[in-house]
Amino acid sequence: MLHPVVEAVTARIAARSAERRARYLARLDEAAAREPRRHIGCSNLAHALAAQPRDAQLIMRQGGSPHIAIVSSYNDLLSAHQPLLGYPEQLKAALARVGATAQFAAGVPAMCDGITQGEAGMQLSLFSRDLIAQAAAIGLTHGIFDGGLYLGVCDKIVPGLLIGALRFGHLPAVFVPAGPMPSGLSNSEKAAVRQRYARGEASREELLEAELGAYHAAGTCTFYGTANTNQLLMEAMGLHVPGSAFAPPESTLRPHLTAEAARLVARNSRQGERWLPLGRQVDARVLVNAVAALLASGGSTNHGLHLPAIARAAGFELLWEDFAALSKVVPLLARVYPNGKADVNQFQAAGGPAWIIRELLGGGLLHGDVATVVGESLADYAREPWLDAGRLAWRELPAQSSAPDIVRPLVEPFAPEGGLVLLSGNLGRAQLKTSAVDPAHWRVRAPARVFDSEAAVQRAYQAGELQGDLVLVVRFQGPRANGMPELHKLMPLLANLQAAGQQVALVTDGRLSGASGQVPAALHLTPEAAAGGPLARLRDGDVVELDAARGVLAVEVEEGEWGTRAPAGLGQAQAVGYGLELFNLQRRLAGPADTGGSILDWEE
Repeated sequence: MLHPVVEAVTARIAARSAERRARYLARLDEAAAREPRRHIGCSNLAHALAAQPRDAQLIMRQGGSPHIAIVSSYNDLLSAHQPLLGYPEQLKAALARVGATAQFAAGVPAMCDGITQGEAGMQLSLFSRDLIAQAAAIGLTHGIFDGGLYLGVCDKIVPGLLIGALRFGHLPAVFVPAGPMPSGLSNSEKAAVRQRYARGEASREELLEAELGAYHAAGTCTFYGTANTNQLLMEAMGLHVPGSAFAPPESTLRPHLTAEAARLVARNSRQGERWLPLGRQVDARVLVNAVAALLASGGSTNHGLHLPAIARAAGFELLWEDFAALSKVVPLLARVYPNGKADVNQFQAAGGPAWIIRELLGGGLLHGDVATVVGESLADYAREPWLDAGRLAWRELPAQSSAPDIVRPLVEPFAPEGGLVLLSGNLGRAQLKTSAVDPAHWRVRAPARVFDSEAAVQRAYQAGELQGDLVLVVRFQGPRANGMPELHKLMPLLANLQAAGQQVALVTDGRLSGASGQVPAALHLTPEAAAGGPLARLRDGDVVELDAARGVLAVEVEEGEWGTRAPAGLGQAQAVGYGLELFNLQRRLAGPADTGGSILDWEE
């Protein structure tokens, strides 16, 4: 039996999106009516065939077999994407075994938030998501493909690839990950060194050694931030080969999972046994499943931006209110850093995404009757892959986890709610992740300390100016101000203040890392200061209340005075250097955070 709140939220999404979705599906059907390759001229097709091997040319000329686009975010700057180097040839070989062909259609940019944290380049991070979608579209727009394989892992890359793929939603799609790096220095030990360094108690050399001990091999970083949340959501949305999220790059399982992705996309093409257009596969039920899995796993706050943008690309309007309503009934079933001590390898060993999906399905908190790249039920994702005499197979999970400190059954969750709260009041609307925050810190009422940049906060901290209880306000960090960078370097500072006995909270129109932690943080505040939001009128000393339990975010200023205050100006020159000036147009066009902070408007 489907939980009534899950059913009601799904129905509300479908109802409010009916016209938008109908227009999307009409465009999808128009695209599907244009047979790939048959409508283009001989010269056009010859250009596509020119560099292909002779046997692939013959297959493509005949036109009866699926021809698949490979879109990859490979580079060897990102540890998570370095393993993707050999995937295109692996995929082509697997497709050849089922009589299909493929071409590497597009490479998309992939930047690393870990490298750019606190640096100017971080201002391009969110904008890179939309650029990735556009880059994927450039490859697919050649009009010769019957399906797509999308290779990517990290923060903005997977959402960008999915948005791009949904604009070609008449084609089937399978997403292909690479898996996490082996466990190194534990995340809690790494965080402790960072906090000591922020206090001046650890040297730069000691900090670097700790960081190198944590990030030490090819594969995804092992904390449960946005990159790894992406992978769990692809499972919950039925877009992966089941169980492929966290198989390590060097595991014997990984090449079998990669080959299976190729087989499935060919099977799901119009020339295959089961035509499954991505745009019809991703419906309101699938979006609700993604939100529920995000909540149950304590996943990244960045998906408060990405999932609404993904939904819009598929013709849906997904609201923060939907997240909040589902959070009230979806319990927290996992403790993975920063919500616990375990990393994703330990999470996988304890049951991983399959455990979360199995438990939520059993409680009616996921839609089980959805089409996936495998079949017609999400239950396929509640099992784990293994090699049975060298062949890929799936088996049931143990009834009970061997690590109850990492995953819990639905009847005995870590917390009764998912922990993503919607805050609202006279400062606007924001999201707050409570799953890693001690309930003793859920309410903070204190004077505001207002800053216009992360660097200014760091200077004040080093000067010893952040004394007493306070609400740290960092404004002009939204999409229109500077691209909405993550304010990752604030976390050790805030954790130190909290550990010293101060009541502290963060309020910002920017983002935190996907690994948002133990300090209450009102994020993505909308409307942002640069767009005339109330945050621009806040001053030092104004008393701000943040109450996660009641969903309140408000400043205690007499209404008459508040209404007459002039907003502060942006106070910073137009971004230049690091290529930032190339993105001036994106800053001017960016939408609000609650619809995804996107430059793309699919209603135009």
